[in-house]
Amino acid sequence: MKLWGGRFKGGTDKLMEEFNSSISYDIRLLKYDIQGSIAHAKGLNKAGVLTDSEFELIEKGLNAIIEETDMNKIPDDEDVHTYVERLLTEKIGDAGRKLHTGRSRNDQVATDERLYLRDVVKEIKNDLNKLINVLNEQADKYKDIIMPGYTHLQRAQPVTLGHHFHAYVEMFKRDLSRLDDMYKRVNVMPLGSGALAGTTFEIDRKYVSSLLGFDDITLNSMDGVSDRDYIIEFLSFASIIMMHLSRFCEELILWSSKEFDFIELDDRYSTGSSMMPQKKNPDAAELIRGKTGRVYGDLITILTVMKGLPLAYNKDMQEDKEALFDGIDTLEICLKVFTGMIKTVDVKIDNLERAAKHGYMNATDFADYLVSKGIPFRKAHEISGKVVLHAIDKKCAIEDLPLLELKKFCDAIDVDVYNAIDLKNTLKKKKTIGSPSVS
Repeated sequence: MKLWGGRFKGGTDKLMEEFNSSISYDIRLLKYDIQGSIAHAKGLNKAGVLTDSEFELIEKGLNAIIEETDMNKIPDDEDVHTYVERLLTEKIGDAGRKLHTGRSRNDQVATDERLYLRDVVKEIKNDLNKLINVLNEQADKYKDIIMPGYTHLQRAQPVTLGHHFHAYVEMFKRDLSRLDDMYKRVNVMPLGSGALAGTTFEIDRKYVSSLLGFDDITLNSMDGVSDRDYIIEFLSFASIIMMHLSRFCEELILWSSKEFDFIELDDRYSTGSSMMPQKKNPDAAELIRGKTGRVYGDLITILTVMKGLPLAYNKDMQEDKEALFDGIDTLEICLKVFTGMIKTVDVKIDNLERAAKHGYMNATDFADYLVSKGIPFRKAHEISGKVVLHAIDKKCAIEDLPLLELKKFCDAIDVDVYNAIDLKNTLKKKKTIGSPSVS
């Protein structure tokens, strides 16, 4: 069955039918196509296009299709909309043929996608909150564990592991806010836009919108059927959150190497080598890092599809679904795997603290100490650098240098310097909001 065959004399080439078909992936929208169709039928009923008995037949038939469809068996129809209309007509006859009155597949698919994406946003929001909760638990657990903070991947200043975890909490909180903001634009109903110019039937779009739980309706029929900003925006969000996950994974990969040796990932999130029996590879983290590029690709796909399309609907837009579905599936599994991986990570506390002690990371605090003695910061910075160079030559930490040696660099240095540059004390003394601190 074709929804458009009346205009044509000849049949479609078999290869073209396969090329044109989207049922293999848009069957995922079945539940939402049914939801939208029932609401549309109620709108037709309210407009007097369908009788009460016809509406009841249609509603019953549509609900039966959901119950009877095996989602693992792909039908031969062109798309999910054709599939639903065919089965409905087979079940209830001519009443089923009336369902598409005042509706096009153009506004139908846009409505299906928005209904589907609403549920996806809710699920991902739940996954994000679970991840944030786990990170907060880990941050609290390790709030007093000192480790090196890095810039340029060089040891810079001491921080706590808890503070490091909290940095990612802030990133994921921003992602949550993006998700909430995006939801407002997803939750707008295009149904009633028709193919591009609305319909002559007096369908109460706001009534239909309320049935489907939309907050608003689209206000331009051409934009309603040709807009895919909601998909672009979702995949932009997905790309940003994957970037955040990838950055953290990069650190976990580094930290689990023998060169850093800060953590060990749980066996459940690691694999071995088929050749080298000693290997324990951080494959979960590496896969998330790798799949980030895949989600970027999904975003670029839809941006490229949309960039040259004139108004209104074009068949190119059928390409939106595979990119969207792939981005969703990839993001969801990455969030779940990452949450499990970070929850079970084994932290090597002694190694973290040892690395913090031997990185001359209290050099800035040494300079701040000199400033407290009345020395201008730029001069204090120079003195501190010379002290670090001297400590490197002697292969010791700054705090291991005797007071008499330190005084050679500046007479203002006194015994209280050791308290000022003690790693824990340097963190306790941080004054600004957002700084790391220890109990």
